[in-house]
Formats: sequence, structure tokens, C-alpha cells
Amino acid sequence: MFERPKRRVPILNTTSTADISFMLLIFFLVTSSMDTDKGLPRQLPPIQNEEEVVEQKIKQRNILEIVIDGEDRLTCNNEAIITDDLVERVKTFVANKTNDSSLPEKSKREVNYFGLCEVSDRHVIYIRVDRETSYDAYFQVQDAIVRAYSQLRNELAEEKFGKPLARCDKDQKDAIAMVYPQRISEDEPTSVTAAGKGGEQ
Repeated sequence: MFERPKRRVPILNTTSTADISFMLLIFFLVTSSMDTDKGLPRQLPPIQNEEEVVEQKIKQRNILEIVIDGEDRLTCNNEAIITDDLVERVKTFVANKTNDSSLPEKSKREVNYFGLCEVSDRHVIYIRVDRETSYDAYFQVQDAIVRAYSQLRNELAEEKFGKPLARCDKDQKDAIAMVYPQRISEDEPTSVTAAGKGGEQ
């Protein structure tokens, strides 16, 4: 006899849902950290007046000349080499663990955590590139050089502190960088040959 009244389900107001979702998206983008590509670290020399420039003579044993010609052929001190072998070549040159007279000289310095020790601060890696060298060949060489320094520093961190370089604190990393400083010099692109001889066209 009596009909129960039907309940109406309340309708949710979703007009602001899109705005809330958009604000949450912006919040997470701002607060989260994203990986960014890092360039190759290079320390450029300070600008000097021409009158103040003094010619510096570097002994040949302290120079590792890396040349990439217009056909992407690579030489290291006038010897043909492939990029895969460049890492070990640079490591051997920079470290000179046997104090070979044909490899770079070392200096004795007081270094934090290491005390008085020999540091490889006289070597120079000299890069010469042809105008026609491809970007791929150039960056492969740069990557090989950076990996060589990274491996040397990581090996020293494991030996001295018993942990990889990435887990060392700033002072430990600075001390290791003093033992194996990154010393790289680059010429402006010219016209070079695979044998390492070149000149302006």
C-alpha cells in the first residue's frame, strides 16, 4: 500500500578534478629531481694580455698528443690507435706507476689523507682535430679520456679508502683529484693528417 520513496544518488561535482590533477602534476615536476646530461668539464685558462704571455716549454715526455684526422683516423703520439685502446693508453701515460723515463714526470706534494706523495701534475693531454672530423669520433675520444681519468681516480679511491669514488666525500674526492689532476689542452680545428702532422689550409 505504501511505496517506499526512491533515494537519489548525489552527483559528484567533478568540474575541479582536472584543475587538481594539473596542480598535482606541476607539484611533482617541481619537487622531483630529474637526471640531466652533464657536459665534459674543462677549465679554461684565464685571459691574459699579450705582453704578459710567457712561452712555456713542456718536455716531450710530458705530452700525449692525440690527433683525429678528417677521415676520423686516430693517432696517439704519431702511432695509429683505435678508440677502444685509448683508455688504457691514457691511464698508463697519466699514472706512470713505474716512473718510466719516457712517461710524464711527477711532483712531490703534501696531499690531504695521503701525506707527502707523488702527484701526476706535469702531464698534458694535447688534442688536435681536423675541420672535417665527425662529432661522433670527437666525442668518442673525449669520452675515452674522461673514462681513463675516472678509472684511475676510482682505483685510487678503492685502494686508499676502500670504497668507490662516488661514495667518497668532497674532501676525499678533492685529494684524489690532486693526485690525478685532469690536464687537457685542445687546439682549434685545423687541417691535420693521420700521422699527426698538420697545418692551416
